[in-house]
Amino acid sequence: MKENRTKLVAYVGMLISLAFILSYVESLIPISLGIPGVKLGLANLVVMVALYTLGAKYAMLLSLIRIVLVGFSFGSLASMMYALAGGILSLLVMFLFYKRTIFSVRGVSMLGGVCHNVGQILMAMLVVQNPLLISYFPVLLISGTVAGLGIGLLAAMIIKRVEKVYRI
Repeated sequence: MKENRTKLVAYVGMLISLAFILSYVESLIPISLGIPGVKLGLANLVVMVALYTLGAKYAMLLSLIRIVLVGFSFGSLASMMYALAGGILSLLVMFLFYKRTIFSVRGVSMLGGVCHNVGQILMAMLVVQNPLLISYFPVLLISGTVAGLGIGLLAAMIIKRVEKVYRI
């Protein structure tokens, strides 16, 4: 029993480290579509793996820890606030559809990508008090869908392999 707990702690620590590193790597990739906030969502790959291998509680813990660590290391309080809004909404929606098993990993990831952008745009509208920011939504919808599909494809492959190795 203690061995399983140790294995779980090591696995969660590894996932947090990977998410942190992928967030940093993503910050080095210049993507400019003229709209702030368009990203690949590489760290969400790790959150998807956690959701499917450990469940919502650990995926939420991993996501929150990553957002705070990345915010303090590479960002600001504002970036942390936007990331939290997007991350929490994204994870809640992904969890709802993951539990119902009506979507594949790719579908859940696409929903997560779109909802992450929705959370961020809603937070931006709240912070700057400008409802016209919703005009960015079509581009964020497309970018969230495309990035979510890519992350979902990778996540599905990784989840299959991880489930074989880590029996937690």
